[in-house]
Amino acid sequence: MTEFARPVRRNRALNRLADAVPTLRTALVGALLWAAAMGASALVNLLLDNWVTPGKISTVSLLFAGGGALAFPVGLFAARLVSLARGPEVAFAAAFVGLAAATIGVTAGLYALQYRSYYAEWHAPVFTLTWGFQLVFTMAVASYQFVVLGIRLYFPLGFVALFAAGLWFARHRR
Repeated sequence: MTEFARPVRRNRALNRLADAVPTLRTALVGALLWAAAMGASALVNLLLDNWVTPGKISTVSLLFAGGGALAFPVGLFAARLVSLARGPEVAFAAAFVGLAAATIGVTAGLYALQYRSYYAEWHAPVFTLTWGFQLVFTMAVASYQFVVLGIRLYFPLGFVALFAAGLWFARHRR
């Protein structure tokens, strides 16, 4: 009897994963809107901080927009997976946490990759033990630096967009 229970359990898990996948239209439109909101949030903060280098402002804004675009489908999938067959409160919380974690994580990852590419000139030859340590620690330092210095660029506009996305998700989930 346990042999027959395993495939049912596996199918149930696969069905749950399949139900959590957002439609292509929702993922693309949401990614574009989320990218615009995250890029605008960074742009407004940098302009208000009186950054003098327009090139750096556009680079940072594009980094935040790119992170938002890549993070939206991931965060939406996580929110849908957690909130399947649950109430609107759980859906709102899942969207809030899922989108926030995905956006910060993906943007920090993009920042870390850019940081790593800058310092690669001074690193050991590729695939050596020293290079491995340098890669890990450079990425860790870059992620920490993003958390300390970069998260502030999400406030207040990014937070408002996150709240609005959570409300949208709680009202329109399937």
